[in-house]
Amino acid sequence: MLGTIVNTAVIILGAIIGVSLKSGLSDGTKDTIMHGIGLSVVIIGLSMALETENIIITILSLVVGGILGELLQIEGRLERAGRWLEQRLGSNSSGDFTKAFVTASLVYCIGAMAVMGALESGLTGKHDILFAKSTLDGISSIIFGSTLGIGVAFSGFSVLIYQGLITIAASSIKVFLTEPIINEMTAVGGVLILGIGLNILGITKIKVGNMLPAIFGAIFFMMLV
Repeated sequence: MLGTIVNTAVIILGAIIGVSLKSGLSDGTKDTIMHGIGLSVVIIGLSMALETENIIITILSLVVGGILGELLQIEGRLERAGRWLEQRLGSNSSGDFTKAFVTASLVYCIGAMAVMGALESGLTGKHDILFAKSTLDGISSIIFGSTLGIGVAFSGFSVLIYQGLITIAASSIKVFLTEPIINEMTAVGGVLILGIGLNILGITKIKVGNMLPAIFGAIFFMMLV
């Protein structure tokens, strides 16, 4: 769990640093930064999505994973958690806290590094992948914190729960993760990250959280193939 704990701590620290810088930024600067973040997230998502070697697997994973996510109402649960935290903190940010919490939680939990890093941590006791992820997440949390606010810091707890559960379940998952399966998981994750980027840019409002099961759906469909 050390890698996940470090990842969580770095996200919280980075967000706090970002929030402390927030007051020194003009609204125009914040908008420009957010547009830059959105475009960067879109590029990251595209680069990951293009790793697929079987587009049918990606489509099936997204469709079935999306249906399961809708039944579980994952994004709604994340939003309710954000609103609950917002109320407990007495925030008057008119939903900005919840938006920051949900957006950052999805960005930090989606992707091969979160899954593979947690597996490496649970199976081998090594934390190289999660330490590398922590560096990337720390930098981005400063930027997110400076534009979205303190809600970003609390996304660290989403990472703690999500990666922690994968670490605990590592021994039963690792056996299924061949290189082709990892590639398809990465591709599906890339599509979801692309959706996050479009949401950040305000182009659309995709319920990316409800599609999270699609990442693990790739395992199921690849095993069938």
